[in-house]
Amino acid sequence: MIFELLQEELFQLALIAALLVGLCAPAVGTFIVQRRLSLLGDGIGHVALTGVALGFLTGTAPVLTAVLVSIAGAVAIELVRARGRTSGDVALALLFYGGIAGGVMLMGIAPGGSNAKLNSYLFGAIASVTVEDIWIIAALAAAVIAVVVIFGRELFVLCQDEEMAKASGLPVRFLSLLIAVTAALTVVIAMRVVGLLLVSALMVIPVATSQQLTRGFRTTMGLAMLFGVIASVGGLLASTYSAKVPPGAAIVLLALAGFVLALGVGKFVRRSRTQESTLSERPKLRVEEVA
Repeated sequence: MIFELLQEELFQLALIAALLVGLCAPAVGTFIVQRRLSLLGDGIGHVALTGVALGFLTGTAPVLTAVLVSIAGAVAIELVRARGRTSGDVALALLFYGGIAGGVMLMGIAPGGSNAKLNSYLFGAIASVTVEDIWIIAALAAAVIAVVVIFGRELFVLCQDEEMAKASGLPVRFLSLLIAVTAALTVVIAMRVVGLLLVSALMVIPVATSQQLTRGFRTTMGLAMLFGVIASVGGLLASTYSAKVPPGAAIVLLALAGFVLALGVGKFVRRSRTQESTLSERPKLRVEEVA
């Protein structure tokens, strides 16, 4: 059955999209979770909806307009967050809700706009991914991976301790904006696969799952990317075998199932490590003492 599916072009395109999203979302999500900005992807997803609707309104590619609006929204979110004022949360909430309301409004007045098209971006429609979408997604994914590879060390220092990053002479403001913009690109990459309302889950859950099993930053990222690919491909296969299964929801639920499993395994692993360290720290009796 799987070999027959691999010969179909639609499944090939969907599989490529799932693989790219499964790799990119957890890679960026590792930095976001480390900075305790787990809801950043969710907020950008709200703003990206306005970009999608703007594409339908102007007759241009919704993915490209979503990129521009998402980047602008991500920069605005980061600037508001950096101020650290009490009103910052309120400003972010206004930006989030304004983004989704603006998207619904623009889609309503756009020529040929409909709720069906809107839902395909809100909840994902991986089966409708086209060759043009794949090229755009691949280009955005390459940009995301390039940022992670080139600036990975600096971003790690920033996520660990912002004050230390400042003391080390790193461009903290630039790196913070870079994380926000990279998250925006990731949201646009994933919106055709899991949807704008669920994209944040794929950025956060695989990372949280990986953190239950490992401690190192690089190991956490690598394992999270593996879990992201497994969840994305698994959700795609589930929706392929049963037309009633929505792919976006299946992907997120598989990721959640992996987290629950890792939670139990992680407790067992940590308990074993604690027992081993306790045994190794016990003073060993010398032969004379035993005698």
